[in-house]
Amino acid sequence: MSGKNLSDEALWSSIRSDNVAAFELLVERYWEAVYTTAYSYLEDRDLAMEIANDTFMSIWQKKGHLNISSFKAYLTTSARYHVYKILRERKTLRLAYVADYDGLSYLNAQHNEGEEKIRYLNLKSEIEEALQALPARCREIFLLSRLGELTNTEIAEKLSISKRTVENQISIAHRYLQQNSKDIALGLLLAFMIQ
Repeated sequence: MSGKNLSDEALWSSIRSDNVAAFELLVERYWEAVYTTAYSYLEDRDLAMEIANDTFMSIWQKKGHLNISSFKAYLTTSARYHVYKILRERKTLRLAYVADYDGLSYLNAQHNEGEEKIRYLNLKSEIEEALQALPARCREIFLLSRLGELTNTEIAEKLSISKRTVENQISIAHRYLQQNSKDIALGLLLAFMIQ
């Protein structure tokens, strides 16, 4: 396959037909953009490489289900999503070694923070799966709002779009996530995130 001159659309069509050479060309064409995006946020070469590799592996694995109109936009948004996920995990996961577990008086069978954290992380994972079904721009705006904790005005300025567009995209994401929540606990967590 002499693919250097192939359009992204032709390349995607070949990839969806399980053409490994086309996929390798996609990686060659866009790997640096994905890596650079991840590195610009994390300033960690290993993590940026991991994100770039995971992003492309995800595309290969989901090629039959994805509808991608712009590779560059999809890939950089996907990289930012992985970055947000890592940054959020860094904020929430603070583990501490406890030498005398039995001696801790504030721990009891009624209140186990470890189990709550695991439940929270499982629900968070379900939300992240649900977010993958949103259009890339809608997902990016929602993540900037909820995980990035940016105001609608800040998001509009950052993405060079109107504040009204930001508000509309966040509303779309809210409705979709509420309609597609799998259980009551996920619905409650979503309600908390949406506030």
